Amino acid sequence: MNLDKPTRKQTVPPTKSKDSKSGKSKGPKKKGFSWRKLIMGSIIAAIIAVICAMGIYIIVIMSGFKILDANIDKIDDTTESTLIYAQEEGKDKDGKDKPATEISKIYKGENRESVNIKDVPERLKQAFIATEDRRFNEHSGVDLRAIGRALVTDIVHMSAVEGGSTITQQLAKNVFLSSEKTAFRKGTEMSIAFALDERFTKDEIMEKYLNRIFFGSNAYGIKAAAKIYFGKSNLNDLKVWEIATLAALPKAPSRYSPLAHPDLSKERRAVVLKLMADQGYITEAERAEAAAVDYVPPASASQTTKDYASFVDYVVNEAEDMYGIEEDELLTKGYRIYTTMNIKAQKTMEQTYANPSFFQKDATDGQKIQSSMVIMDNKTGGLMALIGGRDYKTKGFSRVYSQRQPGSSFKPIAVYGPALDSGKYTPTSLLDDTQTSFGNGTYTPQNYDRQTHGQVSMIEAVKHSYNLAPVWLLSQMGVQTGREFASRLGITLNAQKDQNLAIALGGLTDGVSPLQMARAYTAFANQGTLNKAHAILRITDAHDKEVAVYKPEKKQVMQPLTSYYMTQLLQGVVETGGTGTRAKFNRPVAGKTGSTGLDIKGIEQYDRDVWFVGYTPEWTAAVWEGFDKVDSKHYVTVGSGGTAAIFKEIMSKSLDGKPMTSFVKPANVPEATEPPSGGITDLMAIYAPESKSVKITWSSLGDKMSYQLYRKGATEAEAKLIILTPKVQVDDIGINSGETYQYYVVPVQTDTNAPGVQSNVATVIVPKDETLPNGGLPSPSPSGAPSPSPGTGTSPPPSPTPSGKPGSSPSPSTKPGNGTETGPSPSPSPATSPVTSTKPSPTPSPSNKPDEEKTKNGA
Repeated sequence: MNLDKPTRKQTVPPTKSKDSKSGKSKGPKKKGFSWRKLIMGSIIAAIIAVICAMGIYIIVIMSGFKILDANIDKIDDTTESTLIYAQEEGKDKDGKDKPATEISKIYKGENRESVNIKDVPERLKQAFIATEDRRFNEHSGVDLRAIGRALVTDIVHMSAVEGGSTITQQLAKNVFLSSEKTAFRKGTEMSIAFALDERFTKDEIMEKYLNRIFFGSNAYGIKAAAKIYFGKSNLNDLKVWEIATLAALPKAPSRYSPLAHPDLSKERRAVVLKLMADQGYITEAERAEAAAVDYVPPASASQTTKDYASFVDYVVNEAEDMYGIEEDELLTKGYRIYTTMNIKAQKTMEQTYANPSFFQKDATDGQKIQSSMVIMDNKTGGLMALIGGRDYKTKGFSRVYSQRQPGSSFKPIAVYGPALDSGKYTPTSLLDDTQTSFGNGTYTPQNYDRQTHGQVSMIEAVKHSYNLAPVWLLSQMGVQTGREFASRLGITLNAQKDQNLAIALGGLTDGVSPLQMARAYTAFANQGTLNKAHAILRITDAHDKEVAVYKPEKKQVMQPLTSYYMTQLLQGVVETGGTGTRAKFNRPVAGKTGSTGLDIKGIEQYDRDVWFVGYTPEWTAAVWEGFDKVDSKHYVTVGSGGTAAIFKEIMSKSLDGKPMTSFVKPANVPEATEPPSGGITDLMAIYAPESKSVKITWSSLGDKMSYQLYRKGATEAEAKLIILTPKVQVDDIGINSGETYQYYVVPVQTDTNAPGVQSNVATVIVPKDETLPNGGLPSPSPSGAPSPSPGTGTSPPPSPTPSGKPGSSPSPSTKPGNGTETGPSPSPSPATSPVTSTKPSPTPSPSNKPDEEKTKNGA
């Protein structure tokens, strides 16, 4: 047997452990607890958490900067109110410019104003810090402590009750985000707040916050709120209780508005004051005093948007038309507009227009008669006050621009002004007011009373508003002369349709507006100088940088003598016997009434438009009254006396307290109304068969005298001026056989052109003479006893413009009448000489219907 052969090893069962039970095994042995591993694991977890937190923080911060950079323009691009001021001219008692007074603000949806942080008092900032964000100066845009407190509150109430927002977060939400409460929005708000705090200083953040936050009552920004609730523009004027009231508003602007809920506002104010006292911003005594004050709304809080609405709308239009600033920009950019408005005049105008006693009663269907008025400064063209209509609404139909028929108020512009400016007429010049047809008989105007007045002075024609005289005068000058003068005064007539004599009576195709009429008349009051009408003096942006400024535009449109003579004429209108007596008050006043008649059958005696345009040495005003649409139920019954009364009421009260001045008289101008002394009582007329003429003689009244000779035939209704001469003998060769004539003369002082007293009347019968017109046998039968003439025989013929003096003749181009001192008979009388250069329509339509001035109701 081989003993070296390997054999199988036997397996010996393991020995049982002492701890084993019933021969069963416990399995593998469990490892022991390791503190080292726990600490290491915690460190690693902490590092990972820090890395994740840093990543999230970086993402949040970067997100905030990204949003901020993408919308940086929003931080300063606020929708801010534009303020409008009345800037009264002159100096105060200290010699400084009078301060501007805020009269209105315009805005697009939001009444917002900005303020620089340097103009915000420290206590006002402290009130908001104490109330909204007590750690504002310590945190970096987000107050983590406050967020922690807010989270606890939210968990307790199981809802998002507490926001924990800082002032910076509120600014971020206001500028960039909606007000919804979501986790995502809150995170974005925080990210922007971090970015804002990094980008701006604390003062810059506070400024932007105070300028953007909503304070209720449509007030955005602390300055707008201070004005709305306390009527204060300067924040440094706010008292502690007022500061606390404002700081109480952002939490719930409607609920804590002192205007709507004064009691709740006072309660909330007490909370703010307590917070300010607890944080050391005010003393306990200050807190108690401020908490006890009861709120009283300022007077401005009761003003409505209707205050100065017409003027404010005009300013908005002018800003766009004159300076190119569109309305949308005005509503959002926070401009400051300084205007010419006189607050006293504007208030007086609005109060008067609110009084129905100054206007015709409502129509049967309840429709009110309308009216508009403009007051302008004569020396500057600045608008003192204006109103677009009765019950005018913002952005409503402004009748300041509405073009209507001016009637007789247009006579100074189209006729008398250009006549005086030509140098051929003065207020004492004689005009023909006899019934005449013009344009080959196609145009036959009438006076309001259907009467004629023969030869009348310009003074008389203007005072009584005769119609025939100005039409005749325009026919002598030519229609184009009147059109050109009106154009110089800023009124351009229709080039095609206003080429007729109807413009003498205000019969215009397109009409004129109260604004145009007021401006035109300022030249009469301002020595012939016309200024550009304007309401804006200057415009600045929200930071007082000048954006636009009015540059005076004025031009000499007539001679100073013309404006002075016109003023003398128009002063007579408001005196006893004139058509505008109801406009007179205790200052020098000149003006002209105007009315345009109806062409509606059965009511022709009434008017479609009535006017009064007048002035004092300081201001000019135009008043129009009528219905927007004229028909058989809507027309004017009160006459131009109503507009004259409105003029007096508003102008007298508006100018009350201002120094009284006089109309300026140019140097070396004689008074136009001074008549020559004495009279002529020895006028004689005799037929001279040898010369086939009537010789008229009279006594001289001395040097510097001329004489207007009048003749009336037996078949003529009125005496006609046949010549003006410095001599005292005239041979009338323009006579008919067998005709009876009456003659008289009116002396005229050559240096003043003032007429004297009419002479006695001399009558002569021309015998039948076949060599005369209407032929027949000569049979002299002179009338009037001849007497030696003080003259020395016949005189040389007069010049085409008698005496060479302005206004010495009613005709600038022809010698009037048929009388002569030597030589042949001149052209026919101007009274029967129709205009051939124009062709007016025979029956003007309502747009050019000639005025028939009425003197009713004292007008």
